[in-house]
Amino acid sequence: MIGSMDRSFTDQSTLQEDERLALSFMDAQNCSNRSEQRSTVNESSSLLGGSPRRQCGRKGSPYHTGQLHPAVRVADLLQHINQMKTAEGYGFKQEYESFFDDWDVSKKKNKTKGRHDSLLAHDRHRVKLHPLLGDPNSDYINANYIDGYHRSNHFIATQGPKQESVYDFWRMVWQENCFSIVMITKLVEVGRVKCCKYWPDDTEIYGDIKITLLNTEMLSEYTVRTFTLERRGYSAKHEVHQFHFTSWPEHGVPYHATGLLAFIRRVKASTPPDAGPVVVHCSVGAGRTGCYIVLDVMLDMAECEGVVDIYNCVKTLCSRRINMIQTEEQYVFIHDAILEACLCGETAISVSEFSLTYKEMLRVDSQSNSSQLREEFQTLNSVTPHLDVEECSIALLPRNREKNRTMDVLPPDRCLPFLITTDGESNNYINAALTDSFNRPAAFIVSLHPLPTTTADFWRLVFDYGCTSLVMLNQINQSNSAWVSAPSFVIMSEMLRTIMPRPTKDVK
Repeated sequence: MIGSMDRSFTDQSTLQEDERLALSFMDAQNCSNRSEQRSTVNESSSLLGGSPRRQCGRKGSPYHTGQLHPAVRVADLLQHINQMKTAEGYGFKQEYESFFDDWDVSKKKNKTKGRHDSLLAHDRHRVKLHPLLGDPNSDYINANYIDGYHRSNHFIATQGPKQESVYDFWRMVWQENCFSIVMITKLVEVGRVKCCKYWPDDTEIYGDIKITLLNTEMLSEYTVRTFTLERRGYSAKHEVHQFHFTSWPEHGVPYHATGLLAFIRRVKASTPPDAGPVVVHCSVGAGRTGCYIVLDVMLDMAECEGVVDIYNCVKTLCSRRINMIQTEEQYVFIHDAILEACLCGETAISVSEFSLTYKEMLRVDSQSNSSQLREEFQTLNSVTPHLDVEECSIALLPRNREKNRTMDVLPPDRCLPFLITTDGESNNYINAALTDSFNRPAAFIVSLHPLPTTTADFWRLVFDYGCTSLVMLNQINQSNSAWVSAPSFVIMSEMLRTIMPRPTKDVK
């Protein structure tokens, strides 16, 4: 919901506050006092959450910063991003376009086409399958090794399997001893098939590989599937986890990076250190795949060195697989995501430690006269962008203005639950927003208390979305009630409802 039309994430007061927070983050990384305060949560990295700390240092890392584009200190990242967003001469647009300076004109014009031809330039980094008996040309799969921060060839970037390449995909997973598969696409987007369903609902055999689904864990933004792989001629079984990120929008990039950062932390914490490469794919194995890998690498770099070098990381990735970041929007999103990770860190708290941790968060520091809880809330407010007027365009249409109780609380277009049931008019707007729960997307509908003119719309909403529970958090005003006080029949368009004075088993 939009708070105030004239507020902006980049106003001067917010920038000053965020700069203070960025500096305090670096202090937190280097100061043992803050570490001791949070030791009740875990001894893991504040950026990586569940991932145990690793030995840090640039020695042995395949990522090296350049002189033309030096690494940026985490403490300076906010200022750097804002300068790049507002710069007139050299900003994100120019920096992103510089990735293609070495391309010839034909490739630059068609950089999203002909992915097989473009991959030939990186043949020495491609994954080579063990040829099948009698077929010397069966070693090819559209996949490339990509370095991680701590380990060479830590990732395999590949395209989403096609029907004819499913067996090759599982051959690669088996051959490379992969434990984790990261999928960042839906099977179908905008009516087009992006990736075939390469896994079974129960058990299925692909060539000489038998795959059995053991477990499915569905959350609001991603799904985790656990499989066992068995192969003819081998006695050992191989366990594989597929992490399927389902909330990347069909157009553009995620509105905020919180869910993707949590997803990355989950993959990192779940993948054993001695496992084979992490397989990452979207549809073509670029764009979203590149975003994921850059974020993973930069989280490690920020954790270990207190700097990030997004430009040279992207440059390195493009030397392994073409067009790894497909749009300027993705390039900016990576910066915003790393900034959020650095400012907020990992905020998850285990249930067993919550009580003790919460008490510690409430403790007021004698020097700063502030608590960790207050600082965390201030950080939350500063990193949460306020909605622009353009994002609430439907709520601001002249015909919908009278349906809003106040113009300071408006739902963004992307979250609107459009009404389906007609009520003598074609207007399908209601001031409400679909909201995720932990386990399910769009599990809640947040709405204002109905106005006298929107009571019918409110019950249309309940009917259209099959709501069975209504949670009311304000005092009832009888003159503005959405129901009647005595048993009666209320007819609203196609609906015939009996409204009882006490909750029924249908509506609670």
